[in-house]
Amino acid sequence: MAESWATFGIDLHVEPTGSGVRKGLTDALREAVRGGRLAPGTRLPSSRSLAADLGIARNTVADVYTDLVAEGWLTARQGSGTSVAERPVSAPSAAPEPRRARSRPVYDLMPGSPDLSFFPRAAWLKASRRALATAPYDALGYGDPRGRVELRTALAGYLARARGVRADPERILICAGFAHGLMLLGQVLRERGARALAVEPYGLDVYWDLLERAGLRTLPLGFDGLGTRTEELTAGDLPGARAVLLTPAHQFPMGLPLHPERRAAVVDWARRGDGLILEDDYDGEFRYDRQPVGALQGLDPDHVVYLGTASKSLAPGLRLGWLVLPPSIAPEMVAAKGWADWSCGVLDQLTLAEFLTSGAYDRHVRAARLRYRRRRDALVAQLADRAPGVRATGIAAGLHVMLRLPPGTERPALRAAAWHGLAVHGLDRYRHPDSTAGRTDALVVGYGTPPDHGWAGALEALCATLASAAGG
Repeated sequence: MAESWATFGIDLHVEPTGSGVRKGLTDALREAVRGGRLAPGTRLPSSRSLAADLGIARNTVADVYTDLVAEGWLTARQGSGTSVAERPVSAPSAAPEPRRARSRPVYDLMPGSPDLSFFPRAAWLKASRRALATAPYDALGYGDPRGRVELRTALAGYLARARGVRADPERILICAGFAHGLMLLGQVLRERGARALAVEPYGLDVYWDLLERAGLRTLPLGFDGLGTRTEELTAGDLPGARAVLLTPAHQFPMGLPLHPERRAAVVDWARRGDGLILEDDYDGEFRYDRQPVGALQGLDPDHVVYLGTASKSLAPGLRLGWLVLPPSIAPEMVAAKGWADWSCGVLDQLTLAEFLTSGAYDRHVRAARLRYRRRRDALVAQLADRAPGVRATGIAAGLHVMLRLPPGTERPALRAAAWHGLAVHGLDRYRHPDSTAGRTDALVVGYGTPPDHGWAGALEALCATLASAAGG
């Protein structure tokens, strides 16, 4: 029986060119190997299969293979077929070495990421198998733009229990992380006629840039010992700002929770002027010294957009975030996302839903909270012993601390950090360019990223950095 073309093996995607089939095929294969399209070790189809695929005589292909083996382009072994030969790689020409080559940092103490070595692979794989085994066939289609209903339902229950969020699955929108959710919000606010949005004086410039690209000017608020100064917003000192982006549970990067009176005041501002509060609850699950501060959204679900993500609790690479939307903006947000859920993988959504409903997520967060608390305690103890002039603040929650330095020592500390192999930022890196807040010398240190086997070395390098900076 004649073989089907679909059983021949790999497709080489070569066509004989030039005069003569044999020469043309020889040239085409040689060029495919020379150009790297057929990598060393690639096994070629049998002469019979390739001949049938190209519609030429089998003997012609066999002769071409023989020629190329003789030239060294291919290798042929009894029982192993014909493969692309290994080619020697020529060493690049030596370039003069710079006087001081900048090596990669040894320890990453940037805030914003958890310990990825702690990702619960076994539990996630188990949840993934259960989710895939029970998923309906239509779950693998394009789907509801809001995301899978299984995940929205699981999140509604979890957020109500763990964060005090009043969530209806119908008003939860799954997105590909916080930045994606913020892009959608910027688009909708601009379409509503907004021209400006109030922000905290310290934060991530990537988010301010996203809003600016959406056509919204970002107006920084003030800051003091009680957190972000919402009085400037409620007093009308920021004309044109009909929305505000806040991190009320644990201000990033200063680390303070928003004072209860200011929480109430900003909610009252939103009610009186039909404003909108965008609540970034980026690490609300990680509080160590008392119960977590509840989400601001619970005070007024009609005027607060709650934004959460799996990036700190699990891993940013999952690309899973969620928005709990007020009824007034939900239809516009769904329309902005599009007619189908094209941005978030269905299998990961189903797996996270299973992870939440089975209790595996709670168990993982409890274990992670204990691990990060131990790291924080070790950091604070080491600093008290070896760097008494440095004050750690914002330590009650999250995956980072702010180390307040003596005046004029932030830049020397950053130079010392680079010398000791640390990746770390100064506080000035997170300051809004239009902020009028006074400058504070400080380092923002993330203690979540290093794996356990690297934490002791990272802490030692940090203490050496601070000692070097203090010494001039």
